[in-house]
Amino acid sequence: QVQLVESGGGSVQAGGSLRLSCIAYGYNTQYMGWFRQVPGKEREGVAAVDAYGSRSYADSVKGRFTISQDNTKNILYLQMNSLKPEDTAMYYCAASFSRPRSWTWPSDYTYWGQGTQVTVSS
Repeated sequence: QVQLVESGGGSVQAGGSLRLSCIAYGYNTQYMGWFRQVPGKEREGVAAVDAYGSRSYADSVKGRFTISQDNTKNILYLQMNSLKPEDTAMYYCAASFSRPRSWTWPSDYTYWGQGTQVTVSS
């Protein structure tokens, strides 16, 4: 049974930082990603890492967010710096045993966490 549990969300002022964590129970990290969603909008890919350690980022977060893994503990991180109000969203961790056709497609990930809220005030 695969279970993803996120933590680390919260409220910060613009320019601040947060680090999200996602513990993967029952899963040897292969393809994992972070997505975010605001009410009324589609879930969008923020960052992803594949089985070879290759990382991908949405243009809107490049240079500000960093995705990383601790494979020994099956933990996925998202370090978020220079946060902006437009980063406000529910953030979700996602995982797949097989390579997604596109890392930005939510439908290509099988397992999801419950989400953690990030709120950035101006």
